[in-house]
Amino acid sequence: MDKFCINELSNVPVPVMLMPDDFKAYSKIKVDNHLFNKENLPSRFKFKEYCPMVFRNLRERFCIDDQDYQNSLTRSAPLNSDSQGRFGNRFLSSYDHRFVIKTFIVECHGSTLLPQFLGMYRLTVDGVETYMVVTRNVFSHRLTVHRKYDLKGSTVSREASDKEKFLATLKIMDYSLLVGIHDVDRAEQEEMDVEAGGEEEEYENDGMGGALTGSFGTPPDSPGNPLNFGGFFGPGEFDPSVDVYAIKSNDSAVKKEVYFMAIIDILTYYDAKKKAAHAAKTVKHGAGAEISTVNPEQYSKRFFEFMSNILS
Repeated sequence: MDKFCINELSNVPVPVMLMPDDFKAYSKIKVDNHLFNKENLPSRFKFKEYCPMVFRNLRERFCIDDQDYQNSLTRSAPLNSDSQGRFGNRFLSSYDHRFVIKTFIVECHGSTLLPQFLGMYRLTVDGVETYMVVTRNVFSHRLTVHRKYDLKGSTVSREASDKEKFLATLKIMDYSLLVGIHDVDRAEQEEMDVEAGGEEEEYENDGMGGALTGSFGTPPDSPGNPLNFGGFFGPGEFDPSVDVYAIKSNDSAVKKEVYFMAIIDILTYYDAKKKAAHAAKTVKHGAGAEISTVNPEQYSKRFFEFMSNILS
């Protein structure tokens, strides 16, 4: 369905500027499916795309080509992730790991480090509505992330500028800094182990073994995977136009690492429910405790100070 939406959108001229109505617009498709891939697709379902012109504009600003976006999401089935959000949200990734698809529950009244939102959709099957948002993957599609951290400024039940001011003005809180670390030496050793195993298998197969593939497979009926850059980059190297959240460790560092950092979970609004949670946690832990549920201004200030301390 995303493929259909992108194709339809390609016939619409790019406006000089976005208008208020573009932020309210949507497109809807109702599908009666009786023949195509009926083993995996329901016989009837509905698909809705929100603000198509707005998200096309965002993809253009984030240097995401619509054709690449379409291919990543439709060329092969998305991959399930073991990760699950606190509220039962499901996470999937495109087959090439470039994009993350997150389902979420809608409640009524309820080069940046900020998430790059690329599309928002609703899928309806048998009367059950599932809302999805597509974002650029914080982590690399090629470099293995060996360690992950989800950091907040709170010190209760956790280990743990302009962007923060922007979120505070929107009354947004509960966001955190997602950090992934790629260990270059460890990755080199893992690659040598894989190559050694591949040589043994090739020898056992009397020279008929296949070549090593990248970190994701080429989907069926595909001439090749244009996103597998393994042959062009050395250990710990990456294309900054693709891995936009990646930062190399200093050349003088003893341990060579690549860091991936982004602010995530920025869609939590400080409403009556959060205010009640703040009051309850204050009673439980005391007024001076560094609890996570605080007003947006205090949250942004504490978040910035916490990040400054751990990253300095």
